[in-house]
Amino acid sequence: MAADSSSAAEPKFNIFSSPDFARYQLARLGVILGAEAQSVAVAWQVYQITHSALNLGMTGLMLFLPGIFFVLPAGHAADRYNRKSIILACYAVQTVCSFALFLMAYHGTRNVHAIYAVLFCIGAGRAFSGPASAAILPSLVPKGEFVKAVTWGAAVFQIANIMGPAVGGILFTLPLERVAPRWNGAPIAYAFTLLMLCAFLILVSTIHPQREVSEKKGFSVNTMLEGLRYVFGTKILLGSISLDMFAVLLGGATSLMPIFAQDILHAGPRGLGLLRAMPALGALCMSLALTKYPLKRNAGSKMLVCVAIYGVATVVFGLSKSVPLSLIALIIIGASDNISVVVRGSILQLATPPEKRGRVSAINWLFLGTSNEFGEFESGLMAQWLGAVRAVVVGGVGSLMVTGAWAIFFPRLRRVDQLTEESLQEANRTYSAAEPIG
Repeated sequence: MAADSSSAAEPKFNIFSSPDFARYQLARLGVILGAEAQSVAVAWQVYQITHSALNLGMTGLMLFLPGIFFVLPAGHAADRYNRKSIILACYAVQTVCSFALFLMAYHGTRNVHAIYAVLFCIGAGRAFSGPASAAILPSLVPKGEFVKAVTWGAAVFQIANIMGPAVGGILFTLPLERVAPRWNGAPIAYAFTLLMLCAFLILVSTIHPQREVSEKKGFSVNTMLEGLRYVFGTKILLGSISLDMFAVLLGGATSLMPIFAQDILHAGPRGLGLLRAMPALGALCMSLALTKYPLKRNAGSKMLVCVAIYGVATVVFGLSKSVPLSLIALIIIGASDNISVVVRGSILQLATPPEKRGRVSAINWLFLGTSNEFGEFESGLMAQWLGAVRAVVVGGVGSLMVTGAWAIFFPRLRRVDQLTEESLQEANRTYSAAEPIG
């Protein structure tokens, strides 16, 4: 598909008519589906072994720690080497790790530290695949269709997030005790994840991304730090990434859902799958709405309002003792967070030169890991101290406070208007020159 399509044809362009984009999104759908099913199995398995909120939080910490060690070399690798090859190699590592989880569950291993070790290796694979996966997306679609690609990519992600936890909950509770007792519970969920990983490797091997400008410099501290300097020197980029990081870090309650499912809402493993799916359902609905009614103006202020809504809905979820109310609150959490995802993803790629996208995406990946995986550890630690309900409520209030502070400290983010490459790069040049950091 030519990148220089006429403007008259752009409104009729179907993003999925790009074969590489379509195959890549199908691959993502499957692999995220498998990862979410696996996360349900891991969370339930660890909680049944330890009955500890802190141990649940440790699962997120093990996925996050590799990002701290590998974020800078991972970003530089994504700018210097073939991004498709990096993605394939990293997911091959994750396939081996999922097979290890399957073997441990199949043989009834109750050594939680062995599970943590495997999760650390999965996190290492994600640390390198994340920046490459984000940076490869612009090379799969025509230049003027990137925001649409981000929106549809978010929709695919949310479809998998809806189906994955539900599939994980169903697989985990299949009555296989008499037919195949060793396959009962976690092993069958891990087997499903392995199948999805294999399908991902096959599909991604068939895509042919457009060649982009790559980093020719060798590995050095200076070249690896360039992405970090670029993020901190671009206020609209720094503001959008850090807002998402702190809001989700404080307000995220994903790691505590086994506690809410079992001890507060009394819904069991299938209830856990349902709870995990609701934020994705809300995000999917918002993604589909955005494909029809995209954010044309005032994108920054709308992002801030939606993060505030995210904080309020988190407080409601923490206080709820009703399954229906909890599900509604989680749907609102997902829908409001999706606005932030689309705005942040568009700013990240469109305001960044192609030769720096890997390193900048790596910094974004570290921020996301801080909010998601490290956020799970933070939630587990807070729940250990305060109890699950108080931890979630305090986190929701914290998200509201962060939103108010960012509206003051990052006025340029609040004033971001259109999500187009030209306007964002112009804002980047203007704001970076006018308002240097520190």
